[in-house]
Amino acid sequence: MLVRAAWQRPGYLVAFALASVLSAVTGLLLPQLLAQTIDTVLHRGGTPDALVRLGLVVITGVAAQAVAGLAGAACVVGATVWLRRRLLQHIFALGPVRSARFAPGDLINRLLGDAAQTAQALPVMAGIGLSVGTSLGGAVALWLIDPLLGLTLLAGLPPIVLLMRRFMAGSTDLHTRYERTFTSIVVRLSDALTGVRTIRAAGTAGREVDRVLAPLPELGRTAQGMWQLQRRAVWKSMLLMPLMEVAVLAVAGWAVAAGRIPPGQLLAAGAYVGIALGAIGQVDALMGLSAARASAGRVLEVLSQPAPDTTGAPHPAPGGPGHIVFEAVTVRTGGQAVLDGIDLTVPAGTALALVGRSGAGKSTLAALAGRLRDADQGTVLLDGTDITRLDAAALRDRVAYAFERPALFGDTVADAIAYARPSATRADIERAAAAARADTFIQRLPDGYDTPLAKTPLSGGEAQRLGLARAVAQDARVLVLDDATSSLDTVTEAEVSRALTELFKDRTRIIIAHRASTAAHADLVAWLDEGRLRAVAPHAQLWRDPDYRAVFGTQPAAPEETS
Repeated sequence: MLVRAAWQRPGYLVAFALASVLSAVTGLLLPQLLAQTIDTVLHRGGTPDALVRLGLVVITGVAAQAVAGLAGAACVVGATVWLRRRLLQHIFALGPVRSARFAPGDLINRLLGDAAQTAQALPVMAGIGLSVGTSLGGAVALWLIDPLLGLTLLAGLPPIVLLMRRFMAGSTDLHTRYERTFTSIVVRLSDALTGVRTIRAAGTAGREVDRVLAPLPELGRTAQGMWQLQRRAVWKSMLLMPLMEVAVLAVAGWAVAAGRIPPGQLLAAGAYVGIALGAIGQVDALMGLSAARASAGRVLEVLSQPAPDTTGAPHPAPGGPGHIVFEAVTVRTGGQAVLDGIDLTVPAGTALALVGRSGAGKSTLAALAGRLRDADQGTVLLDGTDITRLDAAALRDRVAYAFERPALFGDTVADAIAYARPSATRADIERAAAAARADTFIQRLPDGYDTPLAKTPLSGGEAQRLGLARAVAQDARVLVLDDATSSLDTVTEAEVSRALTELFKDRTRIIIAHRASTAAHADLVAWLDEGRLRAVAPHAQLWRDPDYRAVFGTQPAAPEETS
C-alpha cells in the first residue's frame, strides 16, 4: 500500500531518492576530505585544489538536502491524496451494512488523520534507512582507518540495538492506544452533535460534556506514557553515545601516538564515529514511524473489509421493463437469518407492497433489489440477468431508491433533485418535483429551484418529497420506496401515490408499507413474517386474515375504509 501511495508522483519520488542518497554520500565524503585537506596543509603547505573539492562537496550536500526536503513533501501530499481517495472509495463500496461496524466519527478520523499520518511513513522510513546506511558507512570508514576503531564501535552496539527494539515495540502499542482513545472522543462528539436538539430539549448538556470528555484522562495517561518512553530512550541513548565516542577517540589517539594513523585521520575518526552513531539519535524519527505504523494499521483495518464486487462481468444491459425475481434468497446478520429462503417474483410494471412487523426483513429485501446489500445465499434477477453481473453504473440506471430520511446533496434544490441523474433537464426536474408533490413548496422559496440547499429549511415531509423527486428524476425501471412517505400526511401520501401510479404505470415499484392505505394502493402485497414470506396476494384478500390486520395495529371492518 505504501509503495503504491508513494508512486503517485514518480518524478518527485525519484528526485527524493536520488537527492537523499547524494546527501548521505556527501556526508560520508566530508570527513575524509577534511582530513586529507588538513594532512596536505600540515605536510606540504596549503593547496587550493583540496579546498575547492571540500567546498564543492559541502555545496552539493546542502543542495541535495534542499531538493530532498521539497521532493519528500510533494511525495507526502500525493500519497495523502491517494490514500484518502482510496479509503473513501472503499468506504462507499462497503455499503451501509459492511461499513456500519465503524462509527461515522471513527471513519472521519481514519480518513483525515490516519491517512495523512500513514503518508508520512515514506520520508520517515527513508530518513531512518539513510541514517542506518550512513551509520554503516561511518562504521566501515572507521574500520578502513584502523580495524581497532571498527572493533571498538562494534563492541558497544548490542545494548543500543536492544534499546531501540524495546522502544519501537512500546511506542507502536502506545500510539495505537492513543489513536483508539482519541477516536472514542471523536465518535462521542459526533453522536452528540447529531442529537444536539435532543440534548437541548432534555437539558443534559453538562452530562453530555462529561460523557464526551470521559476518555480524556486515559488519553492523557497514554500521552504521558509516550513521553516517558521517549524520555527514557533519549537519556539512555545520550549516555551510550558519549561513552562510545570517548572509547573510539581514545583508541584513535593511541593509534596516532603509535604511528598507526596520521594526525588528520584522528579528526576523520572523530567525525566518522559521530556519523556511525547517528542512527541512535533517531528517537524522534522512530516515534514518527511508530505513529505511522499505528495509523497504517487503522487504515488497513478498513481496507481489509471485503467489499462486494460492483464492477460487473462483461454483460450487455438487460432489456425489459423491470421484472425482478428473488430466488431462494437468504441474508444473515450476526449469525441470525434476517431473510430465510425467500422466493418472490415481482412482475414488470407491478406495484408491490412489502408488509410486516418491525424486524420482519422488509428493508433488507428492498435493499437486495439494487445491491445496497448482497444476499448470503440465493440470486436476484433483473429482467433475467443476475444483478451481480451488472456494474454499479448500469444498476443505478435501472433501480432508484427513496428513503425515510433522505440525505440531500447539491448546491441548489434543483441539484438535489438531479443528484442521481446529472443530465436531467429543468423540465425533468420540475416533472419529478410535481410527481412528488414538492413543486408547491419549492415555488414558494426565494429563488425557487435555484435556492441554495444550505439556506432551505425543510420539514421532515418536505425533505421526503425532495428525496422522492430525486428518485423519480432518476428515470429508472424499478423504483424502491423504503418508507419514503412516512412523514407525509394521509392526503399528501394519497396524492403522491396517485401521481407515481400514473407516472410509473409501466414500471416496477417496491414499496415498504407501514400504513394499510399504502398497501391498499399496491397491486400485490408480500407479507413478511420473521424473515419468511408468509403470503403474496392483493391487500383486499389478505385483509381477511386477522394476523395481517394486526400488522397495522387496527381492526377496521373492510379494507376500503382504510384506503
